[in-house]
Formats: sequence, structure tokens, C-alpha cells
Amino acid sequence: MLKSFSVQLASVARNRRGRRNLRVLASFFLLLATMVTIYSITFHLLMQMEGQEHSWITGFYWTLTVMSTLGFGDITFQSDIGRLFSMVVLISGTIFMLVLLPFTFIEFFYDPWMKAQAETRAPRRLPPGTRDHVLLTSHDSVATALIRRLQQYKYPYALVVPDVDEALNLHDLGLNVMVGDLDSPETWKNARASDAALLASTSSDVTNTNVAFTVRGLADKLPIITSAFDASSVDVLKLAGSSYVLRLEEMIGQSFARRTLGGDAKSHMIGKFDELLIAEATAHDTPLVGKTLRESGLRQNLGITVVGVWERGRFEPARAETMINNHTVLVLAGSKEHMTRYDELFCIYNVSSEPVVIVGGGRVGRATARALARRNVDYRIVEPRAERVSDPEKCVIGSAADLEVLEKAGIRKTSTVIITPHDDDLNVYLTIYCRQLRPDVQILSRATHERNVAKMHRAGADSVLSYASIGTSVVMNLLQRSTILMVAEGLNLFKVRVPGEFAGKTIGETSIRETTGCSVVAIRTERGMEVVPSPSAVLSPDADIVLIGTTEAEEHFLKLYGKGGPDQ
Repeated sequence: MLKSFSVQLASVARNRRGRRNLRVLASFFLLLATMVTIYSITFHLLMQMEGQEHSWITGFYWTLTVMSTLGFGDITFQSDIGRLFSMVVLISGTIFMLVLLPFTFIEFFYDPWMKAQAETRAPRRLPPGTRDHVLLTSHDSVATALIRRLQQYKYPYALVVPDVDEALNLHDLGLNVMVGDLDSPETWKNARASDAALLASTSSDVTNTNVAFTVRGLADKLPIITSAFDASSVDVLKLAGSSYVLRLEEMIGQSFARRTLGGDAKSHMIGKFDELLIAEATAHDTPLVGKTLRESGLRQNLGITVVGVWERGRFEPARAETMINNHTVLVLAGSKEHMTRYDELFCIYNVSSEPVVIVGGGRVGRATARALARRNVDYRIVEPRAERVSDPEKCVIGSAADLEVLEKAGIRKTSTVIITPHDDDLNVYLTIYCRQLRPDVQILSRATHERNVAKMHRAGADSVLSYASIGTSVVMNLLQRSTILMVAEGLNLFKVRVPGEFAGKTIGETSIRETTGCSVVAIRTERGMEVVPSPSAVLSPDADIVLIGTTEAEEHFLKLYGKGGPDQ
């Protein structure tokens, strides 16, 4: 408590205004003490004139009781001059102690004190020595998910906000905040931007441009990631200094198109780790449907490894007995040559003439339509506002809650429905409705907030994508490029040194997949990288292994084996 008091007092006295306030407050109390002393001396003189004798303590006691208007009445003057003096003391005391004292105390001490307390919770500068931290500029869905991931990997961060009240609210939520105007170079100096690991700005396009331009003038090598809602803003943001511009709606659209049934069955790359490629491929209407992974013979015939499968939005590690069905999305690992052989064999499958139904013609809906068009997949957009869609032949005007509108769009025959509105509550409603109409259809849904992803899966969505997860994956990949790669929502590639318990054993003998849920997809040694090693490959103690698994599986592996051998 005493330490906190001294820190806050030092904060009050640190600036010029604080020192001035303390001087004014000290002067007021000095004047008040002088008045009390003079009144006490006068009290003694007048009492002696009346023939009364009192101690000096009594004099101060009488002065304070009269000035504070308590007036106990136990000590009184008998003469008129004494009573007149009492009136002067009473009136001056009323003015000083009941009017000026509270005002002066609040104005020059209490208010600065409260502001100093606020500054300790929402500082205007980061502590000296702060380095390799991540700077954020808004508390939106992307930043919320990113902060959780940064905390998971123990990365220091600071959320820079211009409003003190907002900063205090965020601090009370347990976030690390700093107050400062986003367009002020002084703010970014105080945030130690030149020593930061990365800056991510996900505000409006105009604000992001201003932030990038301001910070780039202070830190020419700092990676700056900004989001852009308008395509025309991308070039401006890059000119302002952005290292990477996120078009989140385009990224969600591409992900939706990649997972859509009814298009081709080719592999679509979702991540790359040196020579190792990670891809997704739908098994819909291919000869793989109805077979187990062992029966598919993909590793034996093509050299490619299935490291896991997506089943209705849930990632399951690959096992020999894993059954492939019509809604399975395979997660493949291999080299470029492996992927080419896979595509040559399966490109003729999974082609449907029925258009994909896209619910919503907003930014995400239009981005999804463009991504499908690039894959030569037909589509129909259901949208109540005709001005949102440029191609009337590809649009059905009306509400998706209207059965006639959905039937006109092809809900009865389509293989996939993609739900793209910005409203999560509406998306849950539409997911339940479409699942009731077509229990067998593939439903892909968008979530604005990451907390609603699980709810949409419960509503019947096969796969759910959000701004938060996609933006977080990109930022974390750029931040940790050498050690971890987030290849899909909740699915990570990460590299560690071979744990001491595994040294000299084969991959099969370690039982990594059975124990942790992670799969070894590559081994790096001084001779290079071995992509998709066989279970009989021996793990050398000086080698690195690349594993793939869900976030939970990765945490379980790190809990059991740490970050690997002693060199890590």
C-alpha cells in the first residue's frame, strides 16, 4: 500500500501541472494554518481582556470548532468585541473550510490523484527495456483472438488506444493497454515501436494508413500488418508503409471455395514449410469414399501422407482405420511432386453441374463468388438488395429465410450452401434452417466472433471460418515464421528439436500420434529436409522434427516434451 502511494505521488509530481497543483495546495494549507494561528492568538488576547484564562490548546480548539461551524458553545465571549470577533472567525471559516477547502482539495489534489491512479492502470509509455513485443491498435474480434494466441505463446504485447476511459475498461478486462493518439509519433516512441517485433493495425482503412505512415517514419524495419476493407486501399496502405495488407473477406472467400464440394477434387495448398507442402482436398464423389486410409493406398501409391481429416468442422488425426466419406476433407502433406501426382489422379472427380448457393451478397459473399468463379464452379447468390450484386443472372433476389427464394436458388439440388452475412445470430438461424431442409448438404458458415464458432457447429455447419481465426493465423505465421505455421483454423505446423526420449528411436516406436495427436510430417537434418518420412525413420538427437496437429494437440506435446532437445 505504501509503495503504491509513493508511486502514485511520484506520478502526480512528475509533470509541470502536477507540481503546480501541489504548490497551490501547499500554499492554501499554509494560509489556512496562518489564519488559525492568528485567530488563536487573538482569542487569547480578547479572553485576557475579559479576565478569562485558557491554554494555547484551548485557543486552537475554539478556533477550529468555530471555523468548522461546529460551535460546541462550551467556550464563549462575554463582550461585544469578542462576539464580533467570533462572527469574523465563523464567516471566514465557512468560506475557507466549507467552500474553498473542498474545491481546492478536489481541483488540485483529488482529481490529479485519480488521474495518476488511472495512469498506473493505463500508462502513456511502455516500461524501459520493453523489446520484441507486438503492438495492436483496436480491440476487435481479430485483436481479441490474437491476444489469446499471444498469451498462449507468451509474447509480450500492448494494445494502444487513444481514449483513457476505453483503456481503463480494457485494463479491467485483464489486457495490457497503453494510452496515446494513433496519429502521434510521440505515442509510438513511447510504445517503443523501433524495438517491437510486429505491429498489427485492424482499424478502419484511413486509420490503418495513418498508423502505418506514422510508425514507418520511426521504425523502417518493423513488420507492419494492416487490414483493408476496400480493394482500392491496398496500394495506399503499402505506399504508407504496410509490410502486409490483410484482405480478410478475400481470404475467407478463398477458404470457402477450397472446401466446397462439387468443384474439383484437386489438392489446394494451405501452408508451406520449406519444401513441405500442406494441402486440403475434398473426397466427395471420388473412389476414396467408403475406404479407410489404409485401404486408400495413398502413401504406398503416391508417396503422399494424409495427416488428418476434417469431419463437419472437426479435425481428426489420421489413423489407419479412419473412414473416408462424402463430406471428408483430407489434409495432405508432401512435396510439390507428391501433390502433382495426387492431382493428376483425382482432378477428374468431384465435378457437379449444380450451382453452389451463397447466402449473402456482402463483401464475403462476393469474395466467395469470385473465388468459385476462378475454380470454374457455378454459384447463385441469395441477396435481398439487388444493388449489391453486379451479375443479375447469378443472383436470386429475396430473403434466405423464404423457402421459395432458397428453392429458386437451388437448395434442393446443390451440394454446398455457404452462409456469409455479418450477423452471427442470423447465421446460426440460417444454418439450422438449411440443415433442416437438406440434412445431407454441406454447409459452410462465416462467424464474425470466434466465440460463436462452436455454436455454429452445433447448429449444423460442417465448417466455420471467422475473421478472427484467419487474421490471427496470418499474424502469428509472420511473427513465428521459423518455428510455427498455422495452416487452418485450429491446425498448426510447428518445429522442435527431437526430444531426448525419442533420440535413436523410429517414428513408429515413439507413438507420437497416439500419445499427443500430432503427426511427424518432416525431419530436418544437416543434410536437408526429409518430407513425409516413413514410420521406420530413425530420429537423430541433433535433428529437428516438423509436426502437425490441433492447437490442443500441440499444447499437449509441449507439455509432455517441452520444446525438444537442449539446443532449443
